[in-house]
Amino acid sequence: MTRTTPPRPLDAASVFPELAGMSRTATRLHPRPGAPTVHESSVGGPLLWPTDEPWASCSQEHDAPFGLKTPDEVRTLRRTYAQDIWTTEDHAEVSRINIGHDPSLLTEGPHPLIPVAQLYARDVPGLPFPEDTDLLQVLWCPFIDIEDQSGSEAVQLRWRRAEDVAQVLGAAPEPAYVGTEELIPVPCVLHPEQVREYPATHDLDPTLATRINRWEEDSDTGYRGALSVAPGWKAGGWAAPFTFRDSGGPDELRCARCSAVGEPLLTFDYAEWDAESHSWRPVEEAHDASTTPTQVTVGSGYTLQFYACPVDPRHPPITVMQ
Repeated sequence: MTRTTPPRPLDAASVFPELAGMSRTATRLHPRPGAPTVHESSVGGPLLWPTDEPWASCSQEHDAPFGLKTPDEVRTLRRTYAQDIWTTEDHAEVSRINIGHDPSLLTEGPHPLIPVAQLYARDVPGLPFPEDTDLLQVLWCPFIDIEDQSGSEAVQLRWRRAEDVAQVLGAAPEPAYVGTEELIPVPCVLHPEQVREYPATHDLDPTLATRINRWEEDSDTGYRGALSVAPGWKAGGWAAPFTFRDSGGPDELRCARCSAVGEPLLTFDYAEWDAESHSWRPVEEAHDASTTPTQVTVGSGYTLQFYACPVDPRHPPITVMQ
């Protein structure tokens, strides 16, 4: 099923002419639980990975929380929680899993990374694919605070050309245990859709931002929630609105390798829409549809944004939680 974003309540540039020419195209990914293959764009699905290439891993020191879980146990919990009726065995199994395993069982690394997303260029036009590549793969470590890992091996992007993968790895390795189950995505198929965005107020001239904020006080339409940046998982577009940070100057968004100011690449949002951004709910979605199909939570439900180096997207990504 396709996903269609309703038209915006009004065109922001018609109210604020200064915004003319500032719109960007973003691709809303619209991840929904399913069974993607290696030949499809996906969230949490299998990756088109060559058999002769070592799997991405993280050798950083891991803090082992009390109550480790295995990836299979995380999947079991999710299946059980989705059931309307639980058996006695279900209750017992959930209790056992939630008690967890002794942290001393966690061995030293390297530990395999978790597949987070796979995006083919045909589905996300506009992303800065390096020359001779048409596939972007995102992996991360389910133990590390992802938002603090700019330039580290805990978050890795792999750009590749799909036709170069002659033999595909059958079963990807998994870590024996995970520290944060909310960093394991539910396998989702994607329904890419291009939308137009305007910048969040923190990316605008302060005078214009102040005018917009005052306008919102007397309007039934919120600029942040309805007119500027699309919520949910997306590629490209503008930076997400700040939620708990006071500022976001370019100095904190510089490439760790060459110091170039990063450009928004990917946004992994806790929810596809919420009370403030409900106007972005696709017309095909029921009012009671799940707003968290991937079940990925960063921090306490914030937005994780990846910035790519404009000089060379192959440089390690910049990660920002906001």
